Amino acid sequence: MHFLLVGPGALGCLLSSIVTKGLAITGDKLTLLDHNAERAEYLTGHGIVYQLGEACTTFSVTVSSVPQHLGPVDVVLLCVKSYDVVASLALCRPLLTETTLVVFLQNGISHLSMGGHLGSATAAFGTTTEGATLLRRGHVRHAGSGITFLGLLHTPSEHEALLLAKTNAVFAAGGLQVVTTGNVLARIWAKLFINVGINALTATLACKNGELLTIPGVDDRMRAAVGEAMLIARSEGIAVMDDPYRATRIVCSKTAENVSSMLQDVRNGRRTEIDAINGAVVAKGLSSGIKTPENALLCRQVKKLETGYVEAVKK
Repeated sequence: MHFLLVGPGALGCLLSSIVTKGLAITGDKLTLLDHNAERAEYLTGHGIVYQLGEACTTFSVTVSSVPQHLGPVDVVLLCVKSYDVVASLALCRPLLTETTLVVFLQNGISHLSMGGHLGSATAAFGTTTEGATLLRRGHVRHAGSGITFLGLLHTPSEHEALLLAKTNAVFAAGGLQVVTTGNVLARIWAKLFINVGINALTATLACKNGELLTIPGVDDRMRAAVGEAMLIARSEGIAVMDDPYRATRIVCSKTAENVSSMLQDVRNGRRTEIDAINGAVVAKGLSSGIKTPENALLCRQVKKLETGYVEAVKK
C-alpha cells in the first residue's frame, strides 16, 4: 500500500516518523506531499528529525511538491491546519480516486464538512492526543504520548474497512496507541471540548497549559467555554462522554509544561485555528439560537492577537 502524508508541520513530522517506523515492519510505502518545493527538497535531503526526550533519530523520507509525479495512493493522511484543508485537497486532487481513503486529522470541527472537496474519494477522520512541537524545519519533538482514534462517519465498505485497518496497523507498528472506533464523531467533539477550554485561554494569557489551573478567574472562563460547547454538541445530537470540563482540567494537569499549538502560532506570528475551534462553537450557536458569549470573547481576543502580530511582521 502507498500512504501519502500531506503537510510536514508538527503533527505531520511526528506521524511521518511514526509511519516510517511502522513501514519497516509492514513493508508499505510512504511519500510526503508539500506545496513548498524548496522545503520538499530540503526534507528529502535531510530527513525528519524525531526527538523524544534528549534522544534524536533521523528518518529518511521522500517528499514531493508535484502530485502528478507520485502515482496512485491508497491512503492520504491530511495533517495540514484546518484553514489549509481546501487548498491541500485541491493540490492532491489528481491522486484522489474512488478507492482512496482520506484521513482528516485536523483540530476543531470545521473539517467535518469538507467531504464535497474529495471528488470520489472517501473521508475518514482521526483525532489524537499525541503532543508534537516543531522545533525547526523537519525537526519535531514528541512532547507527550496519548491515544489516537480513527473512524468513518458511515458504515464502511469492505474496501474502506481494509484501508482503515491497514492505517491502524501501521500506526500501531510505529508505536502509537490507536483505536478504530465506530463513533469517531464523539471523539472529535471530546477533543474539541478540551481545545475550547485550553487553547485560546493559553494564547490570550501567554501561559503554559498547567498555569490555567492557578491563574485567578481562569477556571470560571474555562468552565463557561466548555459548557457552551457542550450545549452546542447536545443540540447537534452529539453524545457527550464523561465530564468535558473535568477532562479539560486533567489534560491541563498532565500537560502542565506544554505550550499549546495556538500559543505557539501566536508567538510565531502565524494564523491560528481559532475559527475551527471556538469560532466553530460560536457559528453553530448563531445558527441554532444558543448564546456563546465566552467563546465569542475568546475569538475576539485571539483575533486581536493575530492582527497585532501581522502588523508587527509588516513593520
